[in-house]
Amino acid sequence: MPRDPLPPRRTTADRLREALLELAENSAAVVTHCEKAWASVTFEGSRHTVTLRFDGHRAVAAGEQFIAALPEHEFAILGQLVADATVTRVDHTLLPQPQMTVECELLLLVDA
Repeated sequence: MPRDPLPPRRTTADRLREALLELAENSAAVVTHCEKAWASVTFEGSRHTVTLRFDGHRAVAAGEQFIAALPEHEFAILGQLVADATVTRVDHTLLPQPQMTVECELLLLVDA
């Protein structure tokens, strides 16, 4: 009898998107996510640029809270330490319904 295939392994990027959406009160959609390897003399990790879209009054309110909370948020991502998290761009649209797009950059370091 063949075994059921294993579910795909969750990557660090998957875990980061999940954590960001949780911080956004699950009121956002990930529009883009770019990841680049990063290293210094003493650390290695990755730099992530993520764009989230918040649609509607409630979602935009959650987005405002997301913007305020992101820089100081203590992320719990397996095997990673979020060394820096900043909002780099915010765009608002009011019509036909409120919408906010937030771009953020995060530096993740391997937590050995």
